[in-house]
Amino acid sequence: MQTEMAVEKLDAATAVAVIQGSLTMGTSLKTIDHNLQALIQGGVSRVVVDMTACPYSDSAGLGVLMHTFGLVQERGGAMRLCGVTERVSNLLKMTRTDTILRMDADRETSLAALAAEVS
Repeated sequence: MQTEMAVEKLDAATAVAVIQGSLTMGTSLKTIDHNLQALIQGGVSRVVVDMTACPYSDSAGLGVLMHTFGLVQERGGAMRLCGVTERVSNLLKMTRTDTILRMDADRETSLAALAAEVS
């Protein structure tokens, strides 16, 4: 299964990136990285990455998430993950990136937290 990303722009500064499939090294991941960078360069400063349909991530996928987080931070924004599966959550905990990449149970919680962080 090829990994895909759909973007839902909620306003000029807020978007939800929905990941469908595993975040693993390859062409799909490169495309997702490019699209996330373009989104941020286009003015989005609040990003929710919905990982409900992402069963797995390798270190390359984690690298894309961390890179995206850094780009958002450089622009004074914030990023949160939601719907993180147990397997991906274990990767984040093992690498201690769970202390950097904030996770929420669902999209609504992430959006509320972003609104409070960036207000």
